[in-house]
Amino acid sequence: MAVPKKKISKSRRDMRRSHLALAQTNCVFCSHCGESKLQHHMCSNCGMYNDRHILKDKRRSS
Repeated sequence: MAVPKKKISKSRRDMRRSHLALAQTNCVFCSHCGESKLQHHMCSNCGMYNDRHILKDKRRSS
């Protein structure tokens, strides 16, 4: 059975895991309302995407 001959140091172990860190999300500001949103996603505040209304405004429908 394969058994390590020497202890792996914390430095070597952490260097191996360096690519597992979480990346920061890319946030942009909505051109319509100015709220921050994810790129290529609809704005959850105003319902706009690519200068078009995707969701109907709840305030207008009632």
